[in-house]
Amino acid sequence: MVTPQSLTAEEQATYEWQLWVPDFGEAGQEKLKGATVCVSRCGGLGSVVAYELAAAGVGKLVLAHAGNVKPSDLNRQLLMTHDWLGKPRIESVERRLKELNPRLEIEAHAENLSEENADRILGDVDLIVDCAPLFNERFAMNRVAVERKIPLVECAMYDLESQITTIQPGVTPCLRCLYPGDPPVWRREFPVFGAVSGSVGCIAAMEAIKVLAGFGEPLFSQMLMYDLRDMTFHKRKIQRRLDCESCASLF
Repeated sequence: MVTPQSLTAEEQATYEWQLWVPDFGEAGQEKLKGATVCVSRCGGLGSVVAYELAAAGVGKLVLAHAGNVKPSDLNRQLLMTHDWLGKPRIESVERRLKELNPRLEIEAHAENLSEENADRILGDVDLIVDCAPLFNERFAMNRVAVERKIPLVECAMYDLESQITTIQPGVTPCLRCLYPGDPPVWRREFPVFGAVSGSVGCIAAMEAIKVLAGFGEPLFSQMLMYDLRDMTFHKRKIQRRLDCESCASLF
């Protein structure tokens, strides 16, 4: 449960244009300021999610991303810079976000989410945005989300295609309902443009904002799927599995 925090005069001026959004207003902004969001992996997808949430005024970001910046990051991981090649990605992420929003509180972890660290990293968050490429990470986040009833924005992309849904444990299907096991054909590296990652990253950030502030219609029990190759978009309803090993006990 997010505890709203009152806005300073500087914050009111900074977020003025989004305060004009109907059903959001100052009350919604106060909820964002009081919220803690985890973005797992700040790569092509998570960089954009983290940047948009920082710009929107989320009070605290918990960020998990391992490794050092390498040349192939720079076509899509927009929080990485050429002058940071060979240095820790998470330091570049923190530096760039602080340049944008010095009021932002950041808890940075130079590690990727796993079953071993998920409980520790996700312990006090209000919402999780899953930007991880590997299913062992995604399943670890799903487990914690279900056990603690934390909303989870689940998004992914491949080539020019993207998909996104928002999971509310006890209300919607969870990730294990959609993928009971690790898909055998999925791999760590795949074709993608930064613009594709960025498009779904912006949508994911907006889903998080809607859930945290309590307005609009999040993608509960719906999967938004689109292909930027021919600009086709569609939504489909998704169903929970009655025998799901993760969330069946919540219903």
